[in-house]
Amino acid sequence: MDDSFAWPTVVVICTVANIILGWLVFLVMAPAFDFIRKWPWFNTRVWPILEMTQHRIHPYVEKYGELGVAVFIGIPLPGSGVYTGAFGSYLLGLDRMKFAVANVIGVLIAAAAVTSLCLLISSGFIGTDSWMAKLFLKMG
Repeated sequence: MDDSFAWPTVVVICTVANIILGWLVFLVMAPAFDFIRKWPWFNTRVWPILEMTQHRIHPYVEKYGELGVAVFIGIPLPGSGVYTGAFGSYLLGLDRMKFAVANVIGVLIAAAAVTSLCLLISSGFIGTDSWMAKLFLKMG
């Protein structure tokens, strides 16, 4: 008997979990930075750099906002995703509602991309010995 879930169930579970995870990371950022800023070395050396970067990038955040964050979250590459998207959104001053929209769109983009690629590999359209199969399915 096979104990695995059908792929549509896995996609739904992973998508919902990633949306929730993005929200949790974003919501934890304010208390985490409030705590870290109590350390004088962080507050005097690191925080000013973060604020300066935030002010410098602010016009781009206003221009691209949710779409830019959504694309960043949606690209299934190392270093992108909900953790980094939530962290960056908080540091760039994106408000909660804009992040919520970007998070959902980005996770849906990533879910569609990864699901499509995995289905193409498992159905034989992309060879199991290809670098994509090794990267995404951890085969052989």
